Amino acid sequence: MDERLVSRISYAADGIRLRVLDHTLNRRGGYLSQACSSADILASLYLSILKLDDLDHPLVPGPFSGVPSKDHPAVTGASFNGNGRSDCDNFILSPAQYALPLYATLVETGRLDNVAMENYNIDGSSVEQIGAEHSPGMEVTTGSLGQGISQAAGIAFARKRRGDSGRVIVFLSDGECQSGEFWEAVQAMSFHKLNNMLMFIDINGYQCDGIMTSVMNIEPFDERIRAFGGRVFRIDGHDIPLILSTYQKACEEPTDKPTFILCDTDVCRHMDILRERTKFHYVRFSSEEEWQRYRDYYDEKMKERSAGWKF
Repeated sequence: MDERLVSRISYAADGIRLRVLDHTLNRRGGYLSQACSSADILASLYLSILKLDDLDHPLVPGPFSGVPSKDHPAVTGASFNGNGRSDCDNFILSPAQYALPLYATLVETGRLDNVAMENYNIDGSSVEQIGAEHSPGMEVTTGSLGQGISQAAGIAFARKRRGDSGRVIVFLSDGECQSGEFWEAVQAMSFHKLNNMLMFIDINGYQCDGIMTSVMNIEPFDERIRAFGGRVFRIDGHDIPLILSTYQKACEEPTDKPTFILCDTDVCRHMDILRERTKFHYVRFSSEEEWQRYRDYYDEKMKERSAGWKF
């Protein structure tokens, strides 16, 4: 294992968490727990796993140019991932509420200019709070939860028929996997032997309505996916060497099945101040005092980071 790569990914992952915390403070709310649980996965994807075009410099997204029509072709954020060569990967972010962690990832990995964050959720901006196809790093609008994997499967089916060597890599959250459409997609992917698909699922145990197991338990998740025909690995989603080695193992072992890497994660990873909360889907501050405590926490973490201390 390349220790320098692991260190770089770890540093970027902590940067993602801190960028989202800073943004949450500035906007008085944000999808902070999603950044905590997913940062190690997203950093591993963009710094090692995804095969993407190199960019000469971070890109600045343009304003929202309008909905697609016969006179206005669709605009996507795929350019932040490259130009779509046949040997490059598609990346599909299925849970669109993870857009803020994705933007932070693109900034941290040199693909998105940080100035874009100033336009987050501003009228007329393409930097949407709930990412759409025109948002940085987004290739499709994934709609209601559970629909992203179906679109990814269609893209993978087309790419396989076309003979592309590039794959379709999908990031999902565990809550959206409760939906029937998710399981229909897995069944279809397995039937059509879409072995050019690789899914990373953030299993942080929470969703908008609370704890996953109290809303709709999907465990044993790995066994269910196998029953629908998928190949499954289940790992600690914060163990970066394990993320990379599992990916390598998946590449080295031939299969005719779509591959799922289930990543068990923590919604408060490296953000212990969050552990006092009972709901994690969206962080809002109940008082000026609470906001100040989070600001002090952020300032302390930034001092540690600038001093070279690793979480």
